[in-house]
Amino acid sequence: MTRPMVQFDNVCKRYGAHEVFSNLSFEVASGEKLALIGASGSGKTTILRILMTLEKIEDGSVLVNGGPLWSPETLSLGRRKREAHLHKRRQNIGMVFQQFNLFPHMTVLRNVTIAQILNQGRSQPEAIELAMDLLKMVGMAHKAKALPAELSGGQKQRVAIARALALKPKIMLFDEVTSALDPELVEEVLNVMRKLAVETDMTMLLVTHEMSFARDFADRVLFLDGGRIVEEGPPREIFSDPQQDRTKQFLRKIVAAGLSI
Repeated sequence: MTRPMVQFDNVCKRYGAHEVFSNLSFEVASGEKLALIGASGSGKTTILRILMTLEKIEDGSVLVNGGPLWSPETLSLGRRKREAHLHKRRQNIGMVFQQFNLFPHMTVLRNVTIAQILNQGRSQPEAIELAMDLLKMVGMAHKAKALPAELSGGQKQRVAIARALALKPKIMLFDEVTSALDPELVEEVLNVMRKLAVETDMTMLLVTHEMSFARDFADRVLFLDGGRIVEEGPPREIFSDPQQDRTKQFLRKIVAAGLSI
């Protein structure tokens, strides 16, 4: 058996007195597309932020491609050594955020090349060539010289996806990437993600409220509630025949809100 690409092992996470996770454990196989669903505050985004090392854990371990990202040993390191360790281990992870996070004073092309040059040591011609290939893939090559203020929300999000792909991650994290978009712009971003799911072998973790997209996109779905995995399985089982009462209740609310599953 191949080792998991992502492994959470008895992970505990707290914000002050509030416990987000207590002994959370799950695995994501190499190349698997995993959708994380659940109500606000269930811990979905925190999982992604832990993988991006934007949040630390209190206990347990998180492994990426078989190596420790977070562990008791990591937590015991001094600040500088820990930052060096985390920087090295997160090189294979890319993330696309809700709010795009593009540099407003840089062109689209510069947004996609700067991390390649500064963080990965690529020459400017190499970075530009890769950036233009990726912008073409997401349908944004014609906006290479534009500033973010000149783009629609859907266009900004497609540039953000290209920027994350430019670092050639093995793992891609998507955090509610359509939640800040006007409804008519959602589909153009989802189409890019569908293309990635079909054409690449990247491991992908998706936090979304777009249940119909999760159903089409994911190999497996985790339903979280209160920091616990209540139910998991193939999308057709979770959405069509959930076994747990809490999952059924959550999906009924989705349908009542007029959203399709």
